[in-house]
Amino acid sequence: MRNTARWAATLGLTAAAVCGPLTGASVAVSDAAPSSLYAPSALVLTTGPGGAAPADAERAVTLSCAPTPSGTHPAAAEACAELRGAGGDPAAVAPRAGVRCGRLYDPVVVTVQGVWQGKRVAFERTFGNTCAKDAASGALFAF
Repeated sequence: MRNTARWAATLGLTAAAVCGPLTGASVAVSDAAPSSLYAPSALVLTTGPGGAAPADAERAVTLSCAPTPSGTHPAAAEACAELRGAGGDPAAVAPRAGVRCGRLYDPVVVTVQGVWQGKRVAFERTFGNTCAKDAASGALFAF
């Protein structure tokens, strides 16, 4: 009988020692859970005449890509797909193939400011004209 009591006491203490910290850990993990499954992706895109300050932009739109494409961008789904394909880098967006533009120099400045999947994005580029801008960026700057 004494051996049975010892085994019961040992088993009880072992169970308490092993399972006790596990219940506390599960509470701590659930308290540290993120509020969203998606990293923030919210951008402001502007376009304006060359040489103008970003505050003098002719047009500005918003673009949010997580969890679904949204914002004031007229082609949000296509623009988000282009950015995903470029890893969130506007400079790496693939240009449209087969577009030919004239050599008229009428500069257009585009900017992208915001956050892409939790990382800061600050992009500015000057194109020779509107056709060159549209050819280089596809749907991203088509607004």
